[in-house]
Amino acid sequence: MKSYVLTPAAIQDLQDIRSYIASDNPAAARRVLETLRNAIRRLAKQPGTGHMRQDLADPRHRFFLVYSYFIVYLSGTKPLQVTRILHTARDVKALLSPGSEEA
Repeated sequence: MKSYVLTPAAIQDLQDIRSYIASDNPAAARRVLETLRNAIRRLAKQPGTGHMRQDLADPRHRFFLVYSYFIVYLSGTKPLQVTRILHTARDVKALLSPGSEEA
């Protein structure tokens, strides 16, 4: 069994990140995606590594920073459930709020 799952929104986030970076530098896009995937695998092994950000989401969510991206996941899920991968410059709180079209 896989140690983590990505929600459809998280899968879309990865595709958007790859497309955005690859438009300028395809090699950099591959490196960023590989680093994000490696971080997710590490989080699945040690889910307590992330931090709660009650200013951004409810306490079930944890955040782990990689480059300028938050890997957002639900603590206590097995397999680890990654809900979003969001650039820190975005309105993370709004994107994670209940009823958000993108959440």
